[in-house]
Amino acid sequence: MTEHPIPDSALLHGWRKSSYSGPEGGSCVEVLDHHPSGVPVRDSKVPHGPALVFSAADWSSFVAAVKHRGFPA
Repeated sequence: MTEHPIPDSALLHGWRKSSYSGPEGGSCVEVLDHHPSGVPVRDSKVPHGPALVFSAADWSSFVAAVKHRGFPA
């Protein structure tokens, strides 16, 4: 998996949280759709922190594995 960082993810607009995130906040991952370099991912608690940009194929594989419980506990 190849990723590259974006040092200040607050410079990008249009972040979205998972539909499974509750309104009370907590630990959330946000993603940004339609970025030319891939899929940026950041920690919602640190909006001015870094984001990692994954290829669309790598991100799709990760999401599919999570949905199908492909990670051992």
